[in-house]
Amino acid sequence: MNESERSHADCPIDRMLDRISGPWTTYLLYLLGQNGVMRFGELRAAMSGISPKILTDRLRRLEADGLISREQKPTIPPQVYYRLTARGEELRGVLDGLGALALRWADEDARQDRH
Repeated sequence: MNESERSHADCPIDRMLDRISGPWTTYLLYLLGQNGVMRFGELRAAMSGISPKILTDRLRRLEADGLISREQKPTIPPQVYYRLTARGEELRGVLDGLGALALRWADEDARQDRH
């Protein structure tokens, strides 16, 4: 395959961004990174406005991508706990840097808008 036959799907950065794209996904990773282990209800309470369906979808997707783990305790009702995996923790460092850059750019944009 020559260079002109490659697609964006061949770019590892695009593949990584596809994993964490979508509403709520990075915020969910942020919450788990800040709080460690969280239950579904705790996540939902912390994410004002998210529907249970969307939260479930995001959690399943992140679990399938190996970024979070899910542990279910055999209780009635079942207790389900979520946490970042080693890959999720590694990604957390990247997201922290991206977040700092986003805040800096937002501050710069706000200063430009005032002038």
